[in-house]
Amino acid sequence: MTATIVYEGELRCTCTHLQSGSIIETDAPTDNHGKGERFSPTDTVCIALGTCIITTMGIKAQTMDIELKGTTLQVTKHMIPSPRRIGKIEVNLEIPGNGISDSDRIILQRTGDLCPVKASLHPDLETIIKYNWI
Repeated sequence: MTATIVYEGELRCTCTHLQSGSIIETDAPTDNHGKGERFSPTDTVCIALGTCIITTMGIKAQTMDIELKGTTLQVTKHMIPSPRRIGKIEVNLEIPGNGISDSDRIILQRTGDLCPVKASLHPDLETIIKYNWI
């Protein structure tokens, strides 16, 4: 088992990672009967994509003796109706690129594009990933 989830009422859940004990709380968004005081379940899908991209890039970067520390990501979720679902996720990475060759950047970007979360998402879900080397 990976995690336990407890429905706390009022459209909120507490999710506990069993190996580490870390906790994520979720809340329904304000446009869907919630208070919007925590990540929504669909928000967690979007941050899963972003964190998976940079984590898989980080794993590859370690094997290349490249440091990606300080990379920041902005994630934007676009919902669509009928049925209500995520229609598009945009991920914008700003990666410190001093001393990283163009060929190494291509390898790292391809690694990010092939992360397990992206591979798990339905092909109808549009994903836009932008790599900005700063």
